[in-house]
Amino acid sequence: MAETPTSPLEATLAYAEDFHPEDEILRLARQRSLEVGISPTSASGGAALCFLASAVNARAVVEIGTGCGVSGLWLLRGMRPDGTLTSVDVEPELQRLARQSFAQAGFSGGRVRLITGRALDVLPRLSDGGYDMVFCDGAMQEYGDYLAESVRLLRTGGVVVFDNALWHHRVADPARRDPDTVAVRELGKLVRSDERLRPLLLPLGGGILAAVKLAG
Repeated sequence: MAETPTSPLEATLAYAEDFHPEDEILRLARQRSLEVGISPTSASGGAALCFLASAVNARAVVEIGTGCGVSGLWLLRGMRPDGTLTSVDVEPELQRLARQSFAQAGFSGGRVRLITGRALDVLPRLSDGGYDMVFCDGAMQEYGDYLAESVRLLRTGGVVVFDNALWHHRVADPARRDPDTVAVRELGKLVRSDERLRPLLLPLGGGILAAVKLAG
């Protein structure tokens, strides 16, 4: 049973999270994730991915961090019916579980391309300007490198999205100096200062940082 919120802020965040209920397929994918010890994107974060994929009429999306398919399901539901999700993960067993989730949701093999490997080895092989959206939920200490690759991969008007951009309230605390927190904090500075991007930070789940690639 979820804990009862103890403050107006906690109640508001809980309300926002519960605003996006998950169906049985998503619940099963989330359960698989928890059983193997990984933390998938929150329901509100997933809803944001679905919304953004719909908003940019996404046909080609790259996902860094397949997990057990929770975020991939949200992305696919927001993408065009002829769209393809390219999802990269270092763990083949996680991708096997994700494939189950996609099949249960009715997404054919042609809708999903799973690539097993390290993201920074795979991304340079993908086409410049060939993607509408890039979602990053991998190694946080590589987020800065993901950003550089994402800007190259995106078309003008495309969107890059990072999960855990607030890292469970740690990023906002200057006393937190662990490597992951520092890396995410630096990512925020990079995105905010990049004149090619128009950013937005959303306090959903662990935090969603999104940015649109501008013309020029």
